This record gives sequence, C-alpha cells and structure tokens, in this order.
Amino acid sequence: MTWNEHGGRLSEEFFTPGGSSFAEFVQEVRPELLGTHSFLPDGVRVAPDQYPHGTTILALTYRDGVMIAGDRRATMGNLIAQRDLEKVHPADDHTAIAFAGSVGLALDMVKLYQVELTHFEKIEGIPMTLKAKATRLAGLIRQNLGQAMQGLAVVPLLVGYDVAATEGRRGRIFGFDVTGGSYERTDFHAEGSGSPYARGALKKLFHPRMSRREAALAALQALYDAADDDSATGGPDIGRRIYPIVSVITQDGFERLPEPETADLSHEMVEQRRTRPDGPSATA
Repeated sequence: MTWNEHGGRLSEEFFTPGGSSFAEFVQEVRPELLGTHSFLPDGVRVAPDQYPHGTTILALTYRDGVMIAGDRRATMGNLIAQRDLEKVHPADDHTAIAFAGSVGLALDMVKLYQVELTHFEKIEGIPMTLKAKATRLAGLIRQNLGQAMQGLAVVPLLVGYDVAATEGRRGRIFGFDVTGGSYERTDFHAEGSGSPYARGALKKLFHPRMSRREAALAALQALYDAADDDSATGGPDIGRRIYPIVSVITQDGFERLPEPETADLSHEMVEQRRTRPDGPSATA
C-alpha cells in the first residue's frame, strides 16, 4: 500500500523500526523508485552515443584539506551533449562527491547518497565516519552493477575532511570501480576518460604543502591537459564563460570556489599556456 492510495496516510512500513540505510528501505518497499532498479532486458547494451556521458573528475589533498574538481562537458559519442554539466556536489558538510559515467544514473545516485547520509545521522544521532561513508557509497555502486554491465556505468570520486582523525593529514580521497570496490588514494586521483592525462599532470605538479591557490591552479592545469588529449573532456570555455567546478573541504566544511575566482585562475592558466603550451614543469 502507499500513502497516496489511502487518503494521505502513510503505510505501515514507514512506522516499522528498521536500519539506518535509506537506500535499503527504498529497495525493500519501493525498489522501482531507485535509479539502480533494473530496467533493461537481459542481454541489451546501450551504445555510448545514445546517452550523455560525463568526464573528467579529479581530487587532490593540500595544506588545509582536500580539493575536488571536474570539467563541464558531457558527450554522446562524438557529439557534445552538454557544456555546463555539474559533476561535483556536496554530500554533507565535510564530504563531496563527483562522478564520471552515465549522467542520468549518476545524478540519481548523488541525490540518493545525500539522503542516505542525512537519514543515517537522523536515525543514529551521530554523523557517519568517513570510512563508513565510502563503504556506503560502494554499496550503492554495487547495486548498479547490472546497468554497468549493460553500458550504463557510474564511477564516482569521494573526498572528505576527516574531523575524527587525531593525527596525520585529514583530507582523504576514495576511488571506486564499477563493481563497488573502494580504494583510498594517496595525495591525488582522477577518473574518467581524461584521467590518465590529468593524473600525469598532477603527478608533476603536486606537493603536500600546496596552498589553496596552488592546488586550484594544479587542478585546472590537470583538466586542461586532459582536454588537450581527450575529446570527451572540456577545457575552460572562455567565450561562453563556462569554467571547471572546483570545490574544497576543510575544517570549516564544504566550499565551492566562487565563479569569479575560478574564472580569474582559468584566465591566468590559459595565458600561461600561450608561452608554454605543454604546461608548467615538474615541481622541484
């Protein structure tokens, strides 16, 4: 039964004590509402040029926390499906998620994950640990394995500021594979079709004491290198005033860099590339 069928009254499932996972509750009560609910016949695969696909995303730690960034392009085969896609989203106050892959499923997964974290905190009375957040996201990815095998894969990046850590660096990065495997990454990581070029750029530019400005420029340089060699990745679109999304998470929480700041850094980087097309040299 549903509440709509009974004069606005909630069904008994909503009053039955259960676990702290909102996704598991929906899976049990209304699985058809989940974006990961199987909707393709067995053996059917979707060609890459039939749905929007998003790349490239990256993350790196820096002096005050962790930074996450993504380009804005979505493609359908050789076509540009969208130029201003937002691939970086806050998950809660001290966690952010970015995605590469099938845009429709990814956006549903991000929304579900945001509710999942909020639901857990309301039920348990405490926020989930950062490691537990990564494990919970891995479970959501695993639920999408059927669609991934049919060509509708989603590969996210999760970053957070570990407020519970008592020593070491608190900015942490978690990568995933399409089967739900979760892997903590050190210093930096990238996903998506442009990720090999982005990781190569970060490898030469990264150092552990980077300021926010240095980290943002490194992220923009890495996305520029990805766009230079990968047609599915979009660089800063100066003419349309569309720039990559760059966000940070520090002790003070999540913050998306204001667009004027990202625009100024993008213009500075592009101007530098006029004299050094291959980008800056490795950090000493």
